[in-house]
Amino acid sequence: MHNREKGDIYEAKALEFLKKQGYTLLDKNFRSKYGEIDIIVEKNKLTIFVEVKYRKSNRFGSGIDSVNARKQRRIYLTAMKYIQEKNLKDAEFRFDLISFNREELIWNRNVIWGDNIGF
Repeated sequence: MHNREKGDIYEAKALEFLKKQGYTLLDKNFRSKYGEIDIIVEKNKLTIFVEVKYRKSNRFGSGIDSVNARKQRRIYLTAMKYIQEKNLKDAEFRFDLISFNREELIWNRNVIWGDNIGF
């Protein structure tokens, strides 16, 4: 199975999980010149940009280890493009990571901080 196929499977699992938590899907695989955001959901007027990672093992680090400062910056800039395009300038938002270590789902909230991305 190719990485994109695995990505699609685990993005679907993450979205299913989020929907069960009461989140509403706004967009999937939103792209800009900076990168891509896997899932964008909303709950209680809070917009959440979600990165999804799958790891077969921790041999090369966990899912959160793969979201380095460069990746965080790309996600942030893509999110700002989404906010601009959708005219959500007053929206509250956060950045989450849903990672899968094999089949174990790990949900990290607020994974991007301004200090990490050079702003």
